[in-house]
Amino acid sequence: MKVLHLIGGGDVGGAKSHVLSLVRELDKHINVKLISFRTGAFADDARAMGINVEVVNTGTIFSDVRKVLRIVREEGYELIHSHGAKANMIAVLVKRLTGLPVVTTVHSDYRLDYLQNIFKMFSFGLINMVSLRFIDFHIAVSKNFKTMLIERKFSPQNIFTVYNGINFNQEINPLPKEEFLKKYNLKFGENDVIIGILARLDPVKGLDTFLKAANAVIKTNPTARFLIAGDGPERKSLEKKAASYGLQNNVFFLGFVNKPYDFLNSIDINTLTSLSESFPYAILEGSLLKKATISSNVGGISDLIESGINGFLFEPGDYETLAGHILTLINDPALRKKMGEKIHEKASSHFSLDNMCKTQLDIYETILLRSFRNSRSKYRYDAIISGYYGFKNIGDDAMLMAIIDNLRMYRRDLRILVLSRNPLETGLVYNVDSINRFNLLKILLIMRNSKLFINGGGSLIQDNTSTRSLIYYLGMIWLAKKMGMKVMIYANGIGPLNKEKNRKLTKKIVNRVDVITLREKLSYEELNNLKIQSPRIKVTADPAFTIIPEKIERVNQLLIDEGIDPNEQLVGISVRKWGEHEKYETTIAELADYIVEKYGMKPLFIAMHYPEDLAIIQNITSKMKNKSFVITNKPTVSEMLGIIGKTQMLIGMRLHALIFAASLGIPVVGMVYEPKVEGFMQYINQASAGHVNSLELEHMKKIVDETWENREAIKKELEKNTAVLKDKALENAKIAIEMIDEKPL
Repeated sequence: MKVLHLIGGGDVGGAKSHVLSLVRELDKHINVKLISFRTGAFADDARAMGINVEVVNTGTIFSDVRKVLRIVREEGYELIHSHGAKANMIAVLVKRLTGLPVVTTVHSDYRLDYLQNIFKMFSFGLINMVSLRFIDFHIAVSKNFKTMLIERKFSPQNIFTVYNGINFNQEINPLPKEEFLKKYNLKFGENDVIIGILARLDPVKGLDTFLKAANAVIKTNPTARFLIAGDGPERKSLEKKAASYGLQNNVFFLGFVNKPYDFLNSIDINTLTSLSESFPYAILEGSLLKKATISSNVGGISDLIESGINGFLFEPGDYETLAGHILTLINDPALRKKMGEKIHEKASSHFSLDNMCKTQLDIYETILLRSFRNSRSKYRYDAIISGYYGFKNIGDDAMLMAIIDNLRMYRRDLRILVLSRNPLETGLVYNVDSINRFNLLKILLIMRNSKLFINGGGSLIQDNTSTRSLIYYLGMIWLAKKMGMKVMIYANGIGPLNKEKNRKLTKKIVNRVDVITLREKLSYEELNNLKIQSPRIKVTADPAFTIIPEKIERVNQLLIDEGIDPNEQLVGISVRKWGEHEKYETTIAELADYIVEKYGMKPLFIAMHYPEDLAIIQNITSKMKNKSFVITNKPTVSEMLGIIGKTQMLIGMRLHALIFAASLGIPVVGMVYEPKVEGFMQYINQASAGHVNSLELEHMKKIVDETWENREAIKKELEKNTAVLKDKALENAKIAIEMIDEKPL
């Protein structure tokens, strides 16, 4: 693999550190070269690090482009990786002339890059905004920056995330604290706590927040010392502001410090006050030295700092909260030490240079593979997925997550579009392109250039919800076939279909699809009743069986946030609104009290459809005599799976609450409101308490008692059955990939 990096060459700070350290590390694995469009410190430092760097600075942009083109063609580069406004512009021109794939790293919010210079904002800044739109692939250096790009309508599946990383095994040998302070003629007391910030003195760095916090802190602790390491256009105004606060004996401007570890070694508390940020190296460098850290909650910093656990976060500009955190750390040396050790532990595990390099190499491989396939395919999308998506229903979210993950397990470069009620949220969460499910004109245009239409998963072919819903999904299938797409009904539950006209319409349209996979046998019987025989039909399993729960540490924290002891013995209860719900609310409340009184366990009520299910849960808990717990916040799919994993048994109406529990080997009792629940309970050979419209308390007690008494045997049976179901769930994706790979007749 041969990759050519392009950069302006005037970069300082985090962007410079990122590019130089990344290119040097990449050089150990691939053929990589760096072009700088300016002479000076950047290129000199690159050479000193042993990087293959060439300066291209001919005097005109067109001559620069010609020279880069010559280098690309003569040296045979396969991929261009650009950084910054000028490099992005040249990369776009090279792409147009060579057809090579181009990826750019977004190191900052490009709309804020030239705040201090109106001319540059409307020249370089504007050129960069346009150039970014013509680059196919983008790398964000934090989750927040990825979100920013998606919100600005960049394609989610062409955006990758690479966190900044440093070498945590390097020998740095920083200058001792006493020598560093002496170097700057700083005479502090032995017990003075030093608070430092390492940043360019630009408006976006929020140094006025730092000064205001310092002013507040010294009113309580006049021996606190504040060091500012950095230079920039704001220096004079910041010095005047510090003087106006009377901070001459407490705040010291050191100017540019060329050895950051010397500075960081001399301070006790590392801070950052930026208004906007990507993922600053100053925080990582401080973590290497185990410095307690306080930062504004911007960019990807919250991916590293868990406020109150391994550092403190505050909202940009909130100097009062910053001052409060500083005083907390000043007054508690043990806490400073503990937080310094914890941030070092997390940073060295997740934000190392080695991790950064491996992630970058994986991205290059994905880009080259995707570019190769795109150049040989007439299709814009490999798959369009239609279902009940964007409605904040965790069950449907689980199916979409599993479908996408399973498909990409077999083809990681797959191009996917999802029809959603909330396209922005769907794109952000699942890294796919998404459009409004009712934008028929756009859907038609995309269908003309896409290969496989996936209907599902879920119970989409039914009229219990409404005939309108059924007609929508059947209409999408009909349109897809009209546009020449292959169609797969993916892991669906079929029925109920109560109206004869709906049954006839379903038979007419569904008989035209290519493949149908079903998540239980009851749906197979319904297809037979409808006399649907033309498609290939296979009983598989719900895709949600393949989902992996969130890590236990995160799940425990979610429970703590809800006021629940993670060690509490819990029985999960999942309910929803259905029919005459007042009657079954009372029955479930009485059953929950029975569980508390007989088994000493606490009911944990789970809202799978947020926030609709919370209203029913509130009704039930208000009728209980004993204490129960409720998950009031909406977790992610994996988090919900982890939460259910903390229960000893689950009693549920919602199908996917039952599926989640069964997939984890947790005994389940079903409460049926639709045939899909009864069909699933039969499929896994587990107990049902009957239909919610006719629940009887004594019968439910009996079922719960039997399930609890036989829980160990049930766990073993579920573990055996669900292992098979997970394999069957993956068959859905295998069949879909086979359909995508089939060449048209």
